[in-house]
Amino acid sequence: MIRTALLTAFAAFTLGSLHAQDAAAVTSIELTPSKNPATPLAYDKSEFTTKVGAKLKVTVSNVGAALPQPHNFVLVKPGTDGKVVAASMAMMTDVTGMAKSYVPTSTDIIAHTAFAQIGQSQSVEFAAPSEPGDYPFFCTFPGHAMLMKGVLKVTP
Repeated sequence: MIRTALLTAFAAFTLGSLHAQDAAAVTSIELTPSKNPATPLAYDKSEFTTKVGAKLKVTVSNVGAALPQPHNFVLVKPGTDGKVVAASMAMMTDVTGMAKSYVPTSTDIIAHTAFAQIGQSQSVEFAAPSEPGDYPFFCTFPGHAMLMKGVLKVTP
């Protein structure tokens, strides 16, 4: 009886530890729109670095922006940002474009959030790409991607 209780307690402790380790293994990154009126269409970070395959959680917190509009996060494969931005701009004629956060269907998109409306947040969890490199990210609200952009540097 005592042995069974000890084994049960050990199993619960081990599972709890594994869940805590899994939660700790996720790197959280918060992006907020610029509060500076001189640069209203920018994120507060234009670059962040992670290791190949690392677990990431990116949150767009749309609070206190100099230009209060919806914003999102779209991460794409290197060299595909122009193509994905063009496809998102083409969605302006789609009556469902806003509901889709102007995120086109594309195999070039690695991860994205929905639009974080004013005063709200949106998050996405994903594994960093398996290849080292510079991965562009941007906001797909029409016209924002030219200035509201950055790069995720993935290292070995």
